[in-house]
Amino acid sequence: MDETIDRTLDAVGPRLKRLRLQRDVTLSGLAAQTGISASTLSRLEAGLRRPTLEQLLPLARAYGVTLDELVDAPPTGDPRVNLRPITAGDGMVVLPLTRRPGGIQAYKFVLPAGRDDAEPDLRTHEGYDWVYVLNGTLRLVLGEHDLLLEPGQAAEFDTRTPHWFGATGAGPVEFLSLIGTQGERAHVRVAPRRVAGRP
Repeated sequence: MDETIDRTLDAVGPRLKRLRLQRDVTLSGLAAQTGISASTLSRLEAGLRRPTLEQLLPLARAYGVTLDELVDAPPTGDPRVNLRPITAGDGMVVLPLTRRPGGIQAYKFVLPAGRDDAEPDLRTHEGYDWVYVLNGTLRLVLGEHDLLLEPGQAAEFDTRTPHWFGATGAGPVEFLSLIGTQGERAHVRVAPRRVAGRP
C-alpha cells in the first residue's frame, strides 16, 4: 500500500476518537447511531483496525463532517469541489460532491454491474436519504419493498428503515445521493398537477 495512504489511514483512529469526545458521545451511543458495533468503533479509534468506506460514510454523517475532513485531506483554496473518488472493495466508487461540514451532504455513487439474485445486506442509521438515478438501473430494497429505479427516477426515505442499494445484472448504475442528518429532508419540487377543465 502507498505510504501516504498508510499514514492517512493510521491517523483516522485518533481523529475519530477526538471527534467523539468533542461531541460528548459514548461508544454505545455512536454504535446505535451508525449501526457499527461499539467494539469495532473502539478498535477503529485505537488504530487496531483499518476503516472501510462502509464505516467512514455513517461516521461522517454522525459527526456532520465530510469524508475529506474525516481523513484529513489537504485543504484547497479553489472553490470547485475536488472530485477525489473513493473506491470500496466491491468495486463501488463514491465521489463526494460537497465539502462543508454539517447539513445535507451530496455524493455520486457508481456501482458495477451486480447479480440479479444478489442477497441484500440491509442497513439502518439515523437520517434521511434522497437518491436520483443518472444511468443504469438501481435496485433499492427498502423494508419490504424491492424496487427498480430507472434514469430520472428518485426516492426519498428515512434511513432508520432497513435499506440496501445495488446494480442489476443489466449493467453498472450511477446515482446521486443527498444524505441528511436526523430531521433534515431533501425534497423534489414539482409543479402542481393540472385538473382537466381548470386553467
